[in-house]
Amino acid sequence: MANTTSNTAPVQPHFPEQVTGMYILAEALKRVGLDTVYGLVGIPVTETAYAMQKVGVKYVGFRFEQQAGMAAATHGYLRKSPGVLLTVSSLGFMNGLTATANATVNCYPMIQISGASDPTMVDMKMGTYEELDQLNTARPLVKAAFRCSHAKDIPSAVARAYRAAVSGRPGGVYIDMTTPALAEIMDASEAEKLFFEPVDAYSPVAPNKEAVDRAVEILASAKKPAILLGKGAAYAQVDDKIKNLIEKYNIPYLPMSMAKGLMPDNGPLSALSCRSTIMKESDVVMVIGARLNWMLSFGRGKWNPAIKFIQLDVEPQEIDVNVPIAAPVVGDMGLSLDAILAGLADKKMSTDPAWVSSLQAESKVKNEKFAQRLKDAATVSPMNHWSALSAVKPILESNPDVILINEGANTLDDTRDSIDMSLPRHRVDCATWAIMGMGMGSAIGAAVATGKSVVAIEGDSAFGFSGMDFGTICRFKLPVTVVIFNNGGIYNSIGVNPSTDPAIEHDPAPTTLDIAARYDKMGEVFGVKNAYVTTPAELTAALTAAIASKEPNIINVQLAADAGKESGHIGYLNPTPLIDYTV
Repeated sequence: MANTTSNTAPVQPHFPEQVTGMYILAEALKRVGLDTVYGLVGIPVTETAYAMQKVGVKYVGFRFEQQAGMAAATHGYLRKSPGVLLTVSSLGFMNGLTATANATVNCYPMIQISGASDPTMVDMKMGTYEELDQLNTARPLVKAAFRCSHAKDIPSAVARAYRAAVSGRPGGVYIDMTTPALAEIMDASEAEKLFFEPVDAYSPVAPNKEAVDRAVEILASAKKPAILLGKGAAYAQVDDKIKNLIEKYNIPYLPMSMAKGLMPDNGPLSALSCRSTIMKESDVVMVIGARLNWMLSFGRGKWNPAIKFIQLDVEPQEIDVNVPIAAPVVGDMGLSLDAILAGLADKKMSTDPAWVSSLQAESKVKNEKFAQRLKDAATVSPMNHWSALSAVKPILESNPDVILINEGANTLDDTRDSIDMSLPRHRVDCATWAIMGMGMGSAIGAAVATGKSVVAIEGDSAFGFSGMDFGTICRFKLPVTVVIFNNGGIYNSIGVNPSTDPAIEHDPAPTTLDIAARYDKMGEVFGVKNAYVTTPAELTAALTAAIASKEPNIINVQLAADAGKESGHIGYLNPTPLIDYTV
């Protein structure tokens, strides 16, 4: 007799009046407004992912937990609410934890939920399945960590994790979801009593009035003021307030990498190409959501020794980190800017009229020189990074709503320098830890969180960290185009193995990959559009068509073997070698 039961029909519960902890977790996420989960299933969370789908939570399944975590982190950054990662226990938990730690360092709100073995057996080292004290492993790397040993604890843990992730300085939060809690069965009516909507999940804290007054006085007295914009300013989503401050008071601005586009990179007050001048000559710099870290010479050295810093930050521990801050303003970014704008209303700025015009003149000269560099590179064969970017730049700048994901050594540096951004939160890169290995995850998170088209510009080395999750892009039919700058190496493919040992002398050099690798063929594997390009004209045609298609695409951009240098712009950070290796 033929089986008339559909294999795709939703399975109905055997006991509809009862629910498991897995259902309670799914419903708790939904009740606090967390509508998307990124993850990788297995024991003990497989059924949890099905429960999420059943209650209407989108589940995006990955091939690697770290990339699922990068997607969740990017989701949190772009949505300004926690991205959620679901992993299995032990190694899956550890794989995901790298992304959660990265979210914490970069101030992205994120919640990692990992299945976990019975803690009583873990504590006694009884040899249970995937035995690992995940709670205490996670604690040093996250803002907060909770363990659910009973199903009744789950709604409270989710609500508290949400609050912790978004409050103050945002970051990663961990929930240890034990197998006993997931497996526990409750009456549906009793479970319903557990759910609640947290009140004021994010409570903005106003800055101190005296601090605001001090900042206003210093800014108004500046002869050569400037504003430094960091990704914290972009995350805060107070774009109009920042625009008002800059334009009303005619203050030049310098965006850091992920703040590009918060104000247009090519705007009349942009000092993007004048970083050295800003550092050397500014007398007052307002730092908004940025850190005076190694990328900014720690606020000293190259800076004007008489400079005064005004710093707006939600975290008091960020004040006075490397240099004394003349006017710290600690509090919610929006409230702080409102207070400063109100304080400036009856002040007269002391800005030297020649300051802005001098920066504009310098920018014009440098921008023209850079444009010529790209123009000259367009005729170079085989292509280098600048050749490829001469084709990419006009396409992305004419499609400003496309979100750019960017990683790699030379690929990151050169793309950041080449492509002007005009909209906020449309550039996502490896940020504070300067890692490779966020590309496909962040591309997926950006596409899912926003619904926008995404272009990921990857070095071939960087792509290797996350490339298998290009399959996830294809499986979910996301409008993501992956562009791989293939020069056959971690920096280039001209490294030379220095060994004379016959056993290893024919091994590839440490920095050498495979310049003949056809990454575009991955498109054939997953049944999506793909292209192999060797000239700027071919790249122009392929990228234009890919963006227009709003479908998954992969483009292998063939560069010269000697394109690129060790560590891009930051090779100086390496210890000086006694032997001059070719990298």
